[in-house]
Amino acid sequence: MNLLEVLGLQSKTIQVFAFVGPSGTGKSFRAKLVAQRYGIRAIIDDGLLIYDDEIMSGHSAKLEQNYMGAVRVALFDGKEERDEAVRAIRRLKLKKLLILGTSEKMAGKIALRLQLPPIEKFIHIEELATKEQMEQARRSRVIEGKHIIPVRSNEIKKDYTKIFVNSVRVSLAKKKIFARFFKPKETTELASNTKQFEKSIVRPEFSRVNRKDISQAALARMASHYTQQYNSEIRLKKLTVTFDASGYKLVLTVDIPYGQTLIEFTSGLKAFITDMIEKVTNTLIEDIAIIVDKILPPK
Repeated sequence: MNLLEVLGLQSKTIQVFAFVGPSGTGKSFRAKLVAQRYGIRAIIDDGLLIYDDEIMSGHSAKLEQNYMGAVRVALFDGKEERDEAVRAIRRLKLKKLLILGTSEKMAGKIALRLQLPPIEKFIHIEELATKEQMEQARRSRVIEGKHIIPVRSNEIKKDYTKIFVNSVRVSLAKKKIFARFFKPKETTELASNTKQFEKSIVRPEFSRVNRKDISQAALARMASHYTQQYNSEIRLKKLTVTFDASGYKLVLTVDIPYGQTLIEFTSGLKAFITDMIEKVTNTLIEDIAIIVDKILPPK
């Protein structure tokens, strides 16, 4: 028995788990599914104590105006928020708790500050998500500025209306949905669970990207340049650029060289143009359509 237990400041029975991985790789999106797997009802995520889809204490780091402020909130630097979370944990008489963190060290620091026992088990995002899934989550974070809070939208709308964007539901009953978010080896174990989870999508102030102003004409010139960089034999016959709230959309009509596999060639071209423009400009390319008009004869 340690000193905290003697003083009555620490539960003897609570089991602490941690779900860790780099920022923006999809931890909050998968948090409720991980909690369901281990029979956990309470989650610590970005300064919030969440219990059965209800926010019990704290305020989300996603309300902060800058990144460093968000980090301090996530680590429970503030005494008032820290004490409130400790009281809520005691009041709920939790048996298990899941902490989300960007590293084992961060999760351990949160556990210590909340007067919790040492973390018994670390679950890493790489155990549950493929590289492609993590990259998709990262793209949503970096380019669109979208974050997930693992609670129902009606709970978020109470105090977070100004950053609320949308909500998404995930059901473990459907293998096809499950397979989108987990590696195949996880599907057999969890597919029998039919519970649905709703998560809220928010766009915090600190994540709003100061995108460079770019005209549609400039974007068209860049797309033309990267088309030639991808393959100098491509003939670009027509290019249109449109813009709406979701981002830019491009349509390219091209002639492509003989001897190419059509689907592979156009998919590769689309991915190359998208990646290059987004890296250079931090501008979201919502979609690129490639229309092949002709196959050029061999030289």
